[in-house]
Amino acid sequence: MNYLNSFLRRALLVVCVVTIPGLARAQDNADDAQLKHSVEELRTSIGRWEATTDFLKDDGTVARTVSAIYEFSWVVPDRVAIGKNRIEELGQASGILFYVNEAERKIEMAAVGVDGKLWVMTGPLGGEVRVSQEYAMPDGGTGQLRFTRFNVAQDSFESRMEVTSDGGATWKPGNRQRFKRME
Repeated sequence: MNYLNSFLRRALLVVCVVTIPGLARAQDNADDAQLKHSVEELRTSIGRWEATTDFLKDDGTVARTVSAIYEFSWVVPDRVAIGKNRIEELGQASGILFYVNEAERKIEMAAVGVDGKLWVMTGPLGGEVRVSQEYAMPDGGTGQLRFTRFNVAQDSFESRMEVTSDGGATWKPGNRQRFKRME
């Protein structure tokens, strides 16, 4: 019996010594891939973009379409980009800070428009989805926005914004944007 216990303890030790570093390396590789993906998202955002925005009704049909210009440049290469956008037709403009927070494992975009309201959209490193902070709604409840980037190509991508007023149980359409690189 002592032989069997001794054998089992040694086998367990071998499994731990072999498996745990392997798991750590796999996690490091996944972390590196997520960081690389988010840094690449920053890199590809640099430049000037024409955006077509479809504002959507609750049923997903288009209520209005407007055009905008977005511009991004580096503040800190591979970590922080600064940008601005203008929607002439609506008299809107905003300043944007787009950044990777490696320590907290997230990618964020902060924007302030002419109304002075700060919006912060946060998502996990490596992801294509970001959500805003909660905000007060006119009816006294709270809302939140969710942004999803998709159909990403070399010089184009799309973004979908959705709205929730029930803590994320359901999401309604807000807008859909199509970005095309100008420069």
